[in-house]
Amino acid sequence: MAFEVLFAREAESDFGQIRLFYRRQILDAIEAHLSYTPTEVRRSRVKRLRLLESPAYRLRVGDFRVYYDVDEMEQVVTVLRILSKEQSLVYLGEVDG
Repeated sequence: MAFEVLFAREAESDFGQIRLFYRRQILDAIEAHLSYTPTEVRRSRVKRLRLLESPAYRLRVGDFRVYYDVDEMEQVVTVLRILSKEQSLVYLGEVDG
């Protein structure tokens, strides 16, 4: 059964600021990795963020990072942010402390 993928307002805003070429790559990766097995950790793509309650996971797509939470009972993935690698360092610092 496929997971429903929802975008938080911040993720929609982030997405709108990304060049069209990269948006397509990001959407393809979200569909491929988050629609069916969002919690399956893959060495180079999906990572469980252990020290944070939320976001719980990170999907790497080239130079971008997709941060998301998963509600397995409801079969819903909520994309919280879509950030460049550099922006991610600032974001993770803010949510961590």
